[in-house]
Amino acid sequence: MKIKLITIGKTDNKNLQVLIEEYSKRLGFYVSFKFEVIPDIKNSKNLSEAQQKQAEGNEILKRVIKPDTLILLDEKGKMHSSVQFSQFLQKKMNSGLKTLVFVIGGPYGFSDDIYQRANGKVSLSSMTFSHQMVRLFFIEQLYRGFTILRNEPYHHR
Repeated sequence: MKIKLITIGKTDNKNLQVLIEEYSKRLGFYVSFKFEVIPDIKNSKNLSEAQQKQAEGNEILKRVIKPDTLILLDEKGKMHSSVQFSQFLQKKMNSGLKTLVFVIGGPYGFSDDIYQRANGKVSLSSMTFSHQMVRLFFIEQLYRGFTILRNEPYHHR
């Protein structure tokens, strides 16, 4: 199985970027992982919230193919403990799934088209985090999930 994380806009914070790259590299030992950044939508200040979500949604859909399983990182999604999330990953791998795509939306969330295309939603917390921080937290949780599945000590440090 391959895992792809799609996000909107680049990470400006160099410290976060270093950590994102570190955990992305670590993930490579367990699974084929791709981190894909969609550039910020041009002239977004001139767009309404709905127009910006639609433009971002169109860009996301260009990067997802029909057989992909699309999971949105969404505040209304299902919350998992780290162990439950590892079990979620295991079920996806056992199902013979080829590509699992997670998406972190833009500042206003997702367009209706994205919600309709999605196969599920996951929430990291009932708290709100910056889009930049969510990237790091999610990639770290992916890594943690695989260490749990391999019964490696990282999870208990």
